[in-house]
Amino acid sequence: MNALILRISARYLSPILIGVSVLLLLRGHNDPGGGFIGGLLAASAMSLLALAHGTASARRSLRVDPRTLIAVGLLLALTSGFPALFGGREWLTGMWTLPELPLIGAIPLGTPLWFDVGIYISVVGFTLTIVFALSENDEEEAV
Repeated sequence: MNALILRISARYLSPILIGVSVLLLLRGHNDPGGGFIGGLLAASAMSLLALAHGTASARRSLRVDPRTLIAVGLLLALTSGFPALFGGREWLTGMWTLPELPLIGAIPLGTPLWFDVGIYISVVGFTLTIVFALSENDEEEAV
């Protein structure tokens, strides 16, 4: 597609969408949100770039194959259960720590966030695999 307004708006909207997706990821433990909806929003930002600038450009800006993202995300989500197992608890039981960060103070970090980051990465990879395959197929048919 060669629409000037779409290309310009995609350039400005994509970083905003990715920022909101990270916000949804980080607040997903206590409020609505989390890895799944955050991943969908990040994938929609990349889909907007693919629509505005072409699939090849979106793949270059992603810098990694979406199928690799699926594997890495699933690996992260699965390994989030090991701290509980090694601590003598059931698989995927939440384990928390309160590290002290300068200027910020204590921030609760735990295995649920680790799990959500894995889901986030997997959803981005899965969604972009589908979107890129469909858009590449559509581009081939248009030629």
